[in-house]
Amino acid sequence: MKSIDTEVLVVGAGPVGLALAGDLGWRGRRCEVLERSDGAIYQPKMDGVGVRTMEFCRRWGIVADVEASPYVRSYPQDNVYLTSLNGFELGREPFASAQDEKPSKFSPQKRERCPQNMFDPILQRFAASWPTVNVNYGHKLLSFTQHGDGVEALVERLSDGERLACRARYIVGCDGARSGVRDALGIQAGGRGVLTHPTNVIFECAGLNALHDKPPGYRYIFVGPEGTWATLVAINGAERWRFSILGDASARELSHDDIRALAARAMGKPFEFKILSVVAWQRQELIASHYRDARGFIAGDAAHVMSPTGGFGMNTGLQDAVDLSWKLSAVLEGWGGEGLLESYGVERRPVGERNVLEASGNLARMLSPGANPELLGDSPAAAQTRERVGAALAQAMKREWFSANIHLGYRYLNSPICVYTDPEDPARQRAEWNDATHYTPSTRVGCRAPHAWLADGRSTLDLFGRGYVVVAAPGSTAELAPLVQAAARLGVPLTIESPDGAAVREAYERRFVLVRPDGHVAWRSDSAPADAGALITTVAGRH
Repeated sequence: MKSIDTEVLVVGAGPVGLALAGDLGWRGRRCEVLERSDGAIYQPKMDGVGVRTMEFCRRWGIVADVEASPYVRSYPQDNVYLTSLNGFELGREPFASAQDEKPSKFSPQKRERCPQNMFDPILQRFAASWPTVNVNYGHKLLSFTQHGDGVEALVERLSDGERLACRARYIVGCDGARSGVRDALGIQAGGRGVLTHPTNVIFECAGLNALHDKPPGYRYIFVGPEGTWATLVAINGAERWRFSILGDASARELSHDDIRALAARAMGKPFEFKILSVVAWQRQELIASHYRDARGFIAGDAAHVMSPTGGFGMNTGLQDAVDLSWKLSAVLEGWGGEGLLESYGVERRPVGERNVLEASGNLARMLSPGANPELLGDSPAAAQTRERVGAALAQAMKREWFSANIHLGYRYLNSPICVYTDPEDPARQRAEWNDATHYTPSTRVGCRAPHAWLADGRSTLDLFGRGYVVVAAPGSTAELAPLVQAAARLGVPLTIESPDGAAVREAYERRFVLVRPDGHVAWRSDSAPADAGALITTVAGRH
């Protein structure tokens, strides 16, 4: 039997698996990816690339690829609430097109519109660009066993049925909501389970916006007398659209005639379009009990399954991948300890749970209009109902549209590889955790290190990624000599950066801020560490 030997075996080549493989390759680690399908995407599950994910793309050098994707960058990104495209507009949240939107003061990047059928190929090219990474489409994981120093897996090549043996140091399940890796590891997933049974229809209609009288929008949310019942999303900003019939707790199968009738209701009249694919699916709320068993890990939808309302799923999974990649790499390189691997679930599971619940909350807000039998009437009372419903829905949905604190404000608390130096206020922690909208940059331990522009045009974020970095006040680097020596003694990659400028001093809050390879703060202080060796030992997971 042909055998494959690698360091990390990644199961699943969706965006999370590809990002994990790409980041491992970027770090020089050997990785094999198994994917049952041929990689073609007929029903993109995501179309929004969040700002934190774009910061990772910046690190990897693929921002230009995302910006060059086929999505029409001049297409408006408004979210529109209406009874039908030729009916009553109830409200609108305007957003600039991708070409006109500017980054906020919090990041050198901004969110981008790049659906999965465009984003996956970018990540695939990135992963495949590293000689240490192989992406194997048409390969199915049959089974695996763990032993003291590795994982033995049995793989089937679907084209001819040939079986391959794969030996790896670690295995990571990025194989989706029905993860076979998760099941094989004995990890349970709990939560409310199935929320609704939607049906997604991808169709083509080149002149759709000419068939109605509304200004173009990215997402149309349709509200009828019975409540919110469907959405329509511009998949490429041109002729391709995703029509989602929201459904309810009961599974159902819609015929093409059913779909055309519902599409006519959404348009307000019959119209011609070409159906490309129809997928009935389950909207779920699930979170894994833990993210690791010995040498096996899970990430992305294998670890957390959430409603797509908010666009958090893939972006949360990319955060998983970046967190896990640097930790696996550190252990494989020999300087990282077991504590790094222990910290993965400690750090990432609370974030996954938070985002799962926030996504379900967004679903409830989208469905909040409920029944309004008089919604479509022509009386003054009906007009008042439409005004009331539209205003309430527009206000409720702002939490989904303006969610910077979900994307940038997640913080790792109680991590075994962080040294918390400041008093903590539990009430403040809860308030920040429950606030989706208001992001305040901070170098408190566990936070994403803030962005500030440097004198040479780079961002502070461009300093991070490969190893640990101390952002030190100008003129203070000599005080860190014991820390540098301790890191060198233990083989831990550490550099000192001392950028000048008021923006950096204000953003970084302390004279010394130790930033991890993933860009999160591990320690901060106004004085050099009293025990440099203990600090390095802790943050490297070797305590």
